[in-house]
Amino acid sequence: MRLFRLIKIIFVVLRFGLDEFLLAHSRVRWLRIPLNLVLFLRDTSEPRAVRLRLALESLGPIFVKFGQMLSTRRDLLPSDLADELAKLQDQVPPFPSSQAIAVLEDAYRKPLREVFQSFEETPVASASVAQVHFAVLPDGREAAVKILRPGIAPVIAHDIALLNICAELMERLWSDGRRLRPREVVGEFEKILRDELDLMREASSASQLKRNFADSPLLLVPEIYWDFCTSEVMVMQRMYGTPISQVGALREAGIDIAQLAANGVEIFYTQVFRDGFFHADMHPGNVQVAADGRYIALDFGIMGSLTDSDKHYLAQNFIAFFQRDYKRVAEVHIESGWAPAETRVDELEAAIRAVCEPIFDRPLREVSFGRVLLRLFQTSRRFGIQVQPQLVLLQKTLLNIEGLGLQLDPELDLWKTAKPWLERWMNEQIGWRGLFKALRAEAPNYATLLPQLPRILSRYLTNDGATYSGEMLRQIMEQQKRYNTLLARIGLLLLAILALGIWASI
Repeated sequence: MRLFRLIKIIFVVLRFGLDEFLLAHSRVRWLRIPLNLVLFLRDTSEPRAVRLRLALESLGPIFVKFGQMLSTRRDLLPSDLADELAKLQDQVPPFPSSQAIAVLEDAYRKPLREVFQSFEETPVASASVAQVHFAVLPDGREAAVKILRPGIAPVIAHDIALLNICAELMERLWSDGRRLRPREVVGEFEKILRDELDLMREASSASQLKRNFADSPLLLVPEIYWDFCTSEVMVMQRMYGTPISQVGALREAGIDIAQLAANGVEIFYTQVFRDGFFHADMHPGNVQVAADGRYIALDFGIMGSLTDSDKHYLAQNFIAFFQRDYKRVAEVHIESGWAPAETRVDELEAAIRAVCEPIFDRPLREVSFGRVLLRLFQTSRRFGIQVQPQLVLLQKTLLNIEGLGLQLDPELDLWKTAKPWLERWMNEQIGWRGLFKALRAEAPNYATLLPQLPRILSRYLTNDGATYSGEMLRQIMEQQKRYNTLLARIGLLLLAILALGIWASI
């Protein structure tokens, strides 16, 4: 099956004349002549952008998603390619309505007329993995019904297998292959796609994001109607808004475009650093704007998450970057293990400065992130910095955010907009609020473990201690260390309260 899939990919590339992208270099341009003589089925009558979109659509969901990501990067693509690929965001050819109805009736085990008060057979949006129909529930609530494409799982499995082969070849044949860890990146991508095929999981992600932004003045998330959800069907509140790509319509509706762009940056950093849980597929087809100016998030199939350690190091990196403290950026890379421990801080600092300094104090329209990413890649290769698979989704999302920002407000200063929010967040993490938050989070653990420590330690020091392993002793010492840290924090808190009292009495 893998061989047939590979043959199909090659056939589609040649059929739509995409070899012109591969054979553009003068050294191999001569190959076009024999290809034109041999291939009689190739169709080059359409413009190159249309042919590229049609080829991606015919190759399936993974390639469509690749096109979706590219469509948001107008700084990396010619305008004709970006405009055409933007159609992949919500204009993927739908599957027949009869198949959609069959999936619904199989999921609910009853005729469709007994499930919904009304159901629109024509889909309102069609994407790579699923399509959406509008419906009305029996109690009159308007809903959007997302239905998984029939037979999509085997196609994704075949494409993932091919990606794994390519990743393995990359590691073996390319000198930088091992450092880039392509097999781990493909594994992370496979996990994301498999999660996207479970619509119950997507529904739970939407519900979590809605709780995180409850009563938010910036973001709206639809309500999930759980009684109608299955692994192949997700039913949620129907939302009314203007697609974010329709900037002219937004202006006519009285939306402040500059403020809208700034709010998008704040939403991104709030999701990443406050919650560690973020929408990782924010291309224009998945984002609308409500009449009151709030963003509307749609399609929650790809969500990212970060550990506290990831958030801590990322925040330090961003803040040091915004402050142009390149030495600290270099130190954080080494402390986090992203760069080898033997890396010289001064050399990495100088390399990062050379890449980042030219882009400061410039609006998005004057920044070529393509060149910046290329130079950062060259720098990472020089210093042996490894790709972090857990951050791949975050990098993809950041590219989406930059693409949206460029489309909305080319004058947006991404750095100045984000810096105050990040500094406020860091102050909350390491200041008094952070201390009280840590104490409150650890209190249940200390209440349970502290009374047991004397007994456990006493038993270990007696003959019964032979039953305790080195791992048990390590856990005991870790708990003791946490206990000492707690005492130190409490002591600092008492000293601070005492100092404030003395100051107030003077």
